[in-house]
Amino acid sequence: MEELLNNPYVKAFIFTAIIVALFPLVAGYIVLLERKVLADLQVRLGPTRVGPYGFLQPLADAFKLLLKEDVIPAQADKWIFWFAPILSTFTALTAFAVLPLSDVFYVADVNIGILFVLAMSSIGILGIILGGWSSNSKYSLLGSLRSAAQMVSYEVPLGFAVVTGLMVAGTLSMQGIVQSQLEQGSWIAFSNYGLMLVPTVLFFISGVAETNRAPFDLPEAESEIVAGFHTEFSGFRFALYFLAEYAGIFVISSVGVTVFFGGWLPPFPSIEPLSQIFGIAFPVAVFGVLGLMCVRGVIKLVLTEQKLVMALIGGGMFLLASLFLIPSVNTLIIGLFWFLFKVFLVIYVFIWFRGIFPRYRYDQLMRVGWLYLIPISIGALIVNAAVLLWSRS
Repeated sequence: MEELLNNPYVKAFIFTAIIVALFPLVAGYIVLLERKVLADLQVRLGPTRVGPYGFLQPLADAFKLLLKEDVIPAQADKWIFWFAPILSTFTALTAFAVLPLSDVFYVADVNIGILFVLAMSSIGILGIILGGWSSNSKYSLLGSLRSAAQMVSYEVPLGFAVVTGLMVAGTLSMQGIVQSQLEQGSWIAFSNYGLMLVPTVLFFISGVAETNRAPFDLPEAESEIVAGFHTEFSGFRFALYFLAEYAGIFVISSVGVTVFFGGWLPPFPSIEPLSQIFGIAFPVAVFGVLGLMCVRGVIKLVLTEQKLVMALIGGGMFLLASLFLIPSVNTLIIGLFWFLFKVFLVIYVFIWFRGIFPRYRYDQLMRVGWLYLIPISIGALIVNAAVLLWSRS
């Protein structure tokens, strides 16, 4: 069995199957997190009807989308209309192939991994363009053209920000980038005398625009073009586009965490006394608090079925907390914990942006990209390169 798992092809197949099977569920709960956070920002409760505190709402949403009628417009190009959402979803999920969730959990370690992720991100826009064009709708076409222009505008500063981080790391391998931060003893975002904070901020602003999220969600502006490129899509195809969007958010967040915030490394990886705190105490405290919140929920709930579901969730939280106390298991999962913890913090910031900032006008969107972000990213690249050469000489 051990020889089988050590086979790189078998390992890649197993992790690919796990990602494809689990990510739709993860995306559903990212949507639930978004709805709950936005509700909190707007002083509402959010979904509460399905399951305890709305915890089973993603399952209800999935069944609803799968059971809805899949309508194809009469004048649409049917084959391209059918293929477009599949292309967007396929490219978004393919990017997971080189994302190292930890030093153990990854599909493949490619020596040009970061270029592979950026290439998949660029190809994914074709699914949006084809979907908008094949719908034979002016609103869909306008949304897809906006998306293409937005990607061209914001891929440039995003690329410059990544290149600046790669200069510090000295490698294009995703695993190598994390290892370089381990050797340096600090995250890239805080290296080079703090100058790397500028490309870090530029990367995340460009990442919000790259994934068509508010306040850069011009391709699907409801008040202007109905629903943008997916106006004519319904049912399963509509679900595929949303899966691609949230997969893109996860991928961009993962790339940012890997390049700038140490990937699966805990905070202050070079300070040995803190390893016990961040390696054992912190994850145990996180899952322990979540378990106690579930216990409080069981006490407050009235329906027996909801009490049972919440009790099962709480038991799962306490079980996860106990796993970090077992040294052999802790070694396997501590990297995965820190990677996902950082990624979901970034996703929370994405959601927070949506709830706080109003949507840009189209001319403002272009102005921010071309007149501000691109010149600043080029300047940050030159300054960081000069300081890096000076410090190494």
